[in-house]
Amino acid sequence: MPLALLALAVGAFGIGTTEFVMMGLLPDVADDLHISIPSAGHLVSAYALGVVIGAPLLAAVTARMSRRTVLISLMGLFVAGNALSALAPDNGWLLAARFLSGLPHGAFFGVGAVVATNMVAPERKARSVSLMFLGLTVANVAGVPVATLMGQNLGWRATFLGVSAIGLAAIAALAFLIPHDHEHTTAQGLRGELAALRSLPVWLSLGTTVAGFGALFSAYSYITPMLTDAAGYAGASVTLLLALFGVGATAGNLLGGRLADHSLRGTLFGGLASLVVVLALFPLLMRTELTAGVAVILLGMAAFATGSPLQLMVMEKAASAPSLASSANQAAFNLANAGGAWIGGLALAAGFGVTSPALAGAALAVLGLAVAALAYTVDRRRAPAAGRERIVASHVPQEAEAVHH
Repeated sequence: MPLALLALAVGAFGIGTTEFVMMGLLPDVADDLHISIPSAGHLVSAYALGVVIGAPLLAAVTARMSRRTVLISLMGLFVAGNALSALAPDNGWLLAARFLSGLPHGAFFGVGAVVATNMVAPERKARSVSLMFLGLTVANVAGVPVATLMGQNLGWRATFLGVSAIGLAAIAALAFLIPHDHEHTTAQGLRGELAALRSLPVWLSLGTTVAGFGALFSAYSYITPMLTDAAGYAGASVTLLLALFGVGATAGNLLGGRLADHSLRGTLFGGLASLVVVLALFPLLMRTELTAGVAVILLGMAAFATGSPLQLMVMEKAASAPSLASSANQAAFNLANAGGAWIGGLALAAGFGVTSPALAGAALAVLGLAVAALAYTVDRRRAPAAGRERIVASHVPQEAEAVHH
């Protein structure tokens, strides 16, 4: 694998750290800015909103730029957003800075996935994407816990300065390691990029992402009360268990990338089916501390085994605008985050029990399987039609020539 993938992974590590660290810093931020915890929670939503808006928008408007230049510029915007977060004088400024930090998130992963796949042989595309995502999963194992401890001991502003330093390191790595010749050679401008999103297979792939990762976040958003109220863990142990989730996510990401290079759809269906089983078993697994720990690892593995296949599938379905479609898939991930948390919350509010968000997640994973199956059916029906069109097109010139003579 090219060393340049390391540069993408460093950027992904910084992005993953700043995305998830806010959850652990909410009490410190709330105390320092004299706001309530629910008000501080809007800082998480502001980042997610920035991802959803920035992912397709920045990918589209940078369509004709060198991908290397785009990646460096996006990381520069990321550094600026985190530096402004560290310097924010009040909650309003911090909300704006968090929104700014989220803008480059989706486009970086979207363009980065295209660059990663262009640097390797076709049979290694999924693995190249998984290695870029490795930075994101490792952030949950090391980056977020370390950044949280830094914020708790040195102040939350120090955390964002530290993340800015990671961003600067990523810029240096991108500048030195990413080749100069990765450009949007098939770019058709903003209108051409947006036209690629009119395809039904693209939307079915995005729908699979929303449902599949919505299943994850339906359960993961409420994993702390499950571990403490159902499994009996002390609150202080939750941080370690969340690191175990990151370990599972890292293993699942690497495994999914390797398997997807052999069978893209097989890996996707297998990952979603595994997610259904794991989430359906959550009420049983959360009865003891040991099985609950295993459940957390399996959840990370099953969910992130589908990450690379989903990213690659969206790119293949929008071959004329892979950067935009790939970035839109990142927006879909964040919609899944918000939607899954909402659906899991509905299950809790309805009084179905502390593990009910996992069962709601299992239902979403079944929906993801159904959408993926529908996408497969559509592809099979379109393939013969496309073949017939190629045959007809190949015979038309010959017939025209015969008429001419």
